[in-house]
Amino acid sequence: MRTRTIGIAIGIATALLATATAFAAQNFPKAREFRIERGMPEQAIACIECHKQQTAGIFADWTMSRHASANITCLDCHQAQPGDLDISRDHEQYYSRGDMPYGEKRYFIPIASAVTPKDCSRCHPDEVKQYAKSKHANTIEIMWKLDPWLNGGMNSDNERKTGCYYCHGTVLKVTDGKLDSSTWPNVGVGRVNLDGSLGSCTSCHTRHRFSVMEARKPETCGQCHLGPDHPQIEIYNESKHGDIYQAFKQEYNWNSAPGAWTPGIDYRAPTCASCHMSGSGSVLTTHDVTERISWETQAPLTVRPQDFKPFPAQTDWKVERDKMKKICLQCHGKAWVEDFYVDFDTAVHEYNEVYFKPAKKMLDDLYAKGLLDKTKFFDEALEVEFYELWHHEGRRARMGAMMMAPDYAWWHGFYECKHRFNRFMEEARHLVDTNTKAYRYPDFPNATGDTTRPPEIFNKKQ
Repeated sequence: MRTRTIGIAIGIATALLATATAFAAQNFPKAREFRIERGMPEQAIACIECHKQQTAGIFADWTMSRHASANITCLDCHQAQPGDLDISRDHEQYYSRGDMPYGEKRYFIPIASAVTPKDCSRCHPDEVKQYAKSKHANTIEIMWKLDPWLNGGMNSDNERKTGCYYCHGTVLKVTDGKLDSSTWPNVGVGRVNLDGSLGSCTSCHTRHRFSVMEARKPETCGQCHLGPDHPQIEIYNESKHGDIYQAFKQEYNWNSAPGAWTPGIDYRAPTCASCHMSGSGSVLTTHDVTERISWETQAPLTVRPQDFKPFPAQTDWKVERDKMKKICLQCHGKAWVEDFYVDFDTAVHEYNEVYFKPAKKMLDDLYAKGLLDKTKFFDEALEVEFYELWHHEGRRARMGAMMMAPDYAWWHGFYECKHRFNRFMEEARHLVDTNTKAYRYPDFPNATGDTTRPPEIFNKKQ
């Protein structure tokens, strides 16, 4: 009887094992692959299959994106309407090539060459609305109103394209059915698009991953915010915030959901985005980097954002300062935050009153006396000295104080301001005392740039 019982038990166990083995074999996870048969139109499948072979990097980037996870395809961003100015004529040729996958007319869809914030607004309306009000989106207008290089034609068009416009943006144009090479490629934050929108979301969320993580990292901002005139990334790296970031960045939760990135939980010290864009405490996330700013430290004379003539902010600096203080108070005590602003405001006052205003008065006197010539800027040494006083050392001093980087506030900032100021005033007084006109560089190199302000921006303002 016992032997029979054991035999029955063994039989049952064997049957259960066979059933479990068959079930496991049937349900064992398959090798991971991207599935495209999830309700996509055949035209979208054609895009994916073609790019999978022709531009594997683009395809791979997209498969790793949140867009792909949400079944958002090439068409959702790139599909154009008949008559749109930015339709790619070159792309149309792919639909009649027998050697291309899906190269048939039945898959044809008009494709936009450049994806714009207007395209992104189909799914991200609030972000695009905020961005449109920002200094980023309107930086070409600001640049033309502020910069003597452009208005005086003191650099070449290509120097501008490869330098200034790479970050600020171009005015896109179409020639012979495709984007004009003099304006493309470009993903500048203030790019003027053919559909009338301003900017490029891929400046910070690069295609085709469109990563929130990427935009949260300071290196992304450092693509443009660096160098002698606005070294925010260098300043950040010197600061205590930057030091903590470098030490602990591997522990940061970069992929926290938008609007939920929280100091003390997801990150230990802030990045650029933490202070200027991300939500924190009761402060909401914004894509308008003009918010939370209480001084315009890029301006020649430091002013409140609403008084910045090239682009007056539609904000109240006291309200915005309170927002920034609330960000700071997530990690700092009230006395720390209040005393920081005392130091910052004092640095702004001293720059304005001690350095900029006396130098500007002297510059105006030289022009009034005819000792400097206004025909072109930068072709006389004192014009360069004055420009670099505010555009280089003056900005570094103010921005260093603003972001708590002592080396930039002093050695790269006010220390250099003193020497630049002294050289400028010494030469200026010599010209006045001797009634001598300043030497003009007769062969200023490559001063061939077009001085026409972009009508796509300035005609709309009239």
